[in-house]
Amino acid sequence: MSPTEINSSTKREIQVEIPAAEVTRETETLIEKYRKVARLPGFRRGHVPASIIKQRFAEDIKSDVVEALVPRYFRQEADKLRLTPVSQPRVTDLHVHDGEPLRFKATFEVLPEIKAEGYKELRADKPSVAVTDEEVAESLNSLREQHATFSSIEGRSLADGDFAQVSLDGQPKDGEGKPVHMDEIMVEIAGKNTMSEFTENLRGAAAGDQRTFEVTYPQDSSDKRLAGKSFTYNVKVHSLKQKALPELNDQFAKELGEFADLDDVKQRIREGMEAERKHAAEHEAKDKLVAELVKRNDFEVPEALVERQIDIRLERGLRALAAQGMRPEDLKKMDLNRLRVGQREQAVQEVKASLLLEKIAEEEKIEVSDAEIDREIEALARQSKQTPEAIRARLTRDGALDRIRTRIRSEKTLDFLYHQSA
Repeated sequence: MSPTEINSSTKREIQVEIPAAEVTRETETLIEKYRKVARLPGFRRGHVPASIIKQRFAEDIKSDVVEALVPRYFRQEADKLRLTPVSQPRVTDLHVHDGEPLRFKATFEVLPEIKAEGYKELRADKPSVAVTDEEVAESLNSLREQHATFSSIEGRSLADGDFAQVSLDGQPKDGEGKPVHMDEIMVEIAGKNTMSEFTENLRGAAAGDQRTFEVTYPQDSSDKRLAGKSFTYNVKVHSLKQKALPELNDQFAKELGEFADLDDVKQRIREGMEAERKHAAEHEAKDKLVAELVKRNDFEVPEALVERQIDIRLERGLRALAAQGMRPEDLKKMDLNRLRVGQREQAVQEVKASLLLEKIAEEEKIEVSDAEIDREIEALARQSKQTPEAIRARLTRDGALDRIRTRIRSEKTLDFLYHQSA
């Protein structure tokens, strides 16, 4: 039996026939199972005649037969035709009658024939990575700020450049949003990150003072919970502080860690920034390589894989929103169907990229060793503070080891494309 192609390179339809003898055998096995548990008036449990069981539970038995045989024979037929389904089959034209073969049609999706063309001609951007002395100095100053010390101010009130140690309560003016409460926070008077309302109302204050004032947050506020909202704040000043920064010298370098001197710190900062920029530039170049690869190879992708990728993208996006503080009730109000539509185009590109990288890995004989899997498991174990054995057991149980192997293989293939384009 040959599969039928349904106006598509990814859809197939096959007709399957299960021999009558196999249907009868499965039916009789199920009748026996029903006899053991059936409770019918006038019969002892386990002694109901098979003919009555068959009559009384006819529809249930027929459903159980279909459930038991259809998936098994579908897999057998697909294997025989060397087809690898990537979706659950849609079963139609089901024919189930006593004493006759069980027949059905199954429509499902398969991977298309893929030819990864033009990948050897791909050329990646290799931008030069440079770090200026000014950038190193700025990073060094950030380290200096982190090691600042604070001393109490006596005999005068708050002035620009001072810090107020305060506790505050904020109530949203329109009643929307949650109240804000913070204890023992430091507010820099006229600091570049301090909102002007705090500076203007706390300048000139002394320890023990209380101030009440309104603050309106800009629409582009980094905290989405506050963006565009107005709050009435009641602020109590506990103490006044003055900041002192450490001297930038070799002693400061040694306090930071295992550094010989300040020049050693600067060199490490430069190397770290260069490595970070090189990684970011490489990541961007690889994204462009993949986009060009997909552009050069157009083919139809199975809908099931696209839907699966949309699920992954949505789950990732919703987790990020929850981490940013979006309330569960607001998450539930989101129009998931509209979100799915919005994710579709990118999901199609990602599925195409994944299939093309798999094809290139196959052609270039790029494989993942057991040692590489072991290193990944050990890294996951360190992150989650579990044993490698526990991580391996969980991944095996969840069927995730193959996904990890596929991901590592794709990363290695992308590295191959990047370096071969030099």
